[in-house]
Amino acid sequence: MRSHLPAELNRFIGRDRELDRLGRLLSEGRMVTVTGVGGVGKTRFALRAAATAVEQERYCDGVRLVELSALTDPGLLDHAVVEALGLTDHTARPPRRLLLDHLGERRVLLVVDGFEQLVDACAGLLRELLRGCPGLSVLAAGRLPLRIDGERVFPLAPLNDEDALRLFTERGADARGGERLAEEHEEAAAELCRRLDGIPLALELAAGRLGTLSVEQLLYRLDDRFRLLTGGGRAALPRHQTLRTTIGWSHELCTPAQRLLWARLSVFAGSFDLEAVEYICVGPDLPQDEVLDVLGELIDQSLVVRDDGPCGVRYRLLDTVRAYGAEWLTGTGDADRLHRRHRDWYLGLATWCELDWFSPRQAEVAVRVESELANLRAAMEFSLGCPEDTHLAQHLAGTLWFYWAGCGRLAEGRHWLAQVLDVESEHDRSRLKALWVLGYVAVLQGDAVAAIAALQECREEAESLGDAVAAAYAVHRTGCLALVTDDMPRAEELLRTALRGYDEVGELNCNVLMGQVEMAMAVGFRGRLDEAVSVCEQVVRVCEDHGERWARAYALYVLAYAAWHGGDPDRARGLLRETLAVSHAFHDLVGTVLTLEMLALVEVDTGDPAEAAVLQGAAERIWPSVGLPLFGSAYFYAAHVLCEERTRARLGDVAYEEHRRGGTRLDTAAAVARALGHEGGGVRELTAAVEGQPHEGPGHTEARRLPLHAERGDGGLKR
Repeated sequence: MRSHLPAELNRFIGRDRELDRLGRLLSEGRMVTVTGVGGVGKTRFALRAAATAVEQERYCDGVRLVELSALTDPGLLDHAVVEALGLTDHTARPPRRLLLDHLGERRVLLVVDGFEQLVDACAGLLRELLRGCPGLSVLAAGRLPLRIDGERVFPLAPLNDEDALRLFTERGADARGGERLAEEHEEAAAELCRRLDGIPLALELAAGRLGTLSVEQLLYRLDDRFRLLTGGGRAALPRHQTLRTTIGWSHELCTPAQRLLWARLSVFAGSFDLEAVEYICVGPDLPQDEVLDVLGELIDQSLVVRDDGPCGVRYRLLDTVRAYGAEWLTGTGDADRLHRRHRDWYLGLATWCELDWFSPRQAEVAVRVESELANLRAAMEFSLGCPEDTHLAQHLAGTLWFYWAGCGRLAEGRHWLAQVLDVESEHDRSRLKALWVLGYVAVLQGDAVAAIAALQECREEAESLGDAVAAAYAVHRTGCLALVTDDMPRAEELLRTALRGYDEVGELNCNVLMGQVEMAMAVGFRGRLDEAVSVCEQVVRVCEDHGERWARAYALYVLAYAAWHGGDPDRARGLLRETLAVSHAFHDLVGTVLTLEMLALVEVDTGDPAEAAVLQGAAERIWPSVGLPLFGSAYFYAAHVLCEERTRARLGDVAYEEHRRGGTRLDTAAAVARALGHEGGGVRELTAAVEGQPHEGPGHTEARRLPLHAERGDGGLKR
């Protein structure tokens, strides 16, 4: 069973009976919500229960974690769940429809965490998913129930005395380099655990202090603070106040530099890295060369959590700790300045990533943006909230074109682009960029009406303002639209015009190279295959000079078609397999499905019609996530028809249908493994040929960058 749960960084302690009870509830129903006060351990408890379900193989289609604590916009909720499920979809389907279609009859457990700020939207989404997907189960964790029909509420109590003491002593040993508490300190430790009401977060915060204070010192200081807040008695002190008191007490024990950094770290949404901290949080009162040491001190005190992931070491604040720091930051009067520095950093990061997308670091860029998505969203939200900064939101949404189009985020990109263009801005260049990117995304989604509206507005305004770059992009994307609607003369004319415009302003990047490939497709469809090959060979050379793989894969595709057309199917297969490895590593469904279609034609021509039928079936399963099969284009459909005709002729109708149906049962990874000759192997091994490209890397979703399936100069295929 597939699990995408985060690994536990330390041992889970206690709660055996609660885990058994929760397991029974999950087996009896489909919706369980773990509730409790902040810091009681709801998230960790739910993840442990989910991990147990994985071990017991109770959900054959997997367990997925949906983390919502960094999300504030209800409009992005569906996108967040799509992201958590690892789905890639190039169509204009609403994300909720995609979720319903994907989950369908699958047996999946969703672990939904941190939904309090989105409770109404989350309840509505989960209600609809549970009704429409009978195999779906949900384990939610939050401070209050979602109040969905059939929901079973599991109130999570604090730890009992024994487990609380075990947790405190074990975490304390971690803080003391493995040295456990001496026996004479156990009574004081037990009293401290009782004073902290057995709340795990409070216990961990206290244990983090054992590196510098004794248990008795901790108990004295904490007891003194409780008496101050309650007038000498603790009986009336509710547990949420206990946690707040503990956090406040931890704050008091911090040095001025630690308090300052804690407050400033609260501007981050989700996780962050050291570089961002050293830019955003420094000042005369916190020099850059001191930040690392102070951050390490906060980690030692369990106030900051360190995570190791694909982008290296990252850090995060627990929600309760972040909220406390945000209050202090507001109290200092410095919140607006820090949020602006945060926005400026992530605007700069996006700009750097856009430039580095045209380099050997495409995979690194995709993973980096993925890890920073919560912060990038926060930066756009902040800019949209400041009328004078609207243009920065437009610029940021436009700058992320490579992520929306290249990493499977078309729907979210459309969401942000629509938002930023819905407000007035006096900065024309930022608005023009957002317009052509919106047109680009709409073309990829097959929404011709929206694409034409955005691209025409962009072109007219760009020409009136003398913005040659924006005008070239608008013409380019309009040419793409002509290409997918079978108007090859107009496609060639527009794409040549755009390429001249790029050349005049010195523009060279992935967009320009893809424009050349698209122009090669247009001329190839018009019967000039030699010219198409010449263009694509030049594109390959430029890509190799720059270490670029994205555009190169599409150029190789055209060259593979030319090799097949010229009677060299072995060379065609080699080029197609290289293309497929890149496309799959980039989660490029369009490149993947079109390559599978072409490989099927190669297989039937090299004597394996059964395999050709399987690959056609596999492609058939993928097309609904791309759009209309073969884009509804006579040009692109010709190769599919030819392959099917030859395969049926050699197998017979019954055998063809049997093999095709077998292909439709393969998921994308299995189909790619089979096509690359690694049936039963892992996809990570399959894509090893793509240097530096991890399997979880970016996903080009260029849904209308089409390969050359047929040379139509004489009205049909020539082979």
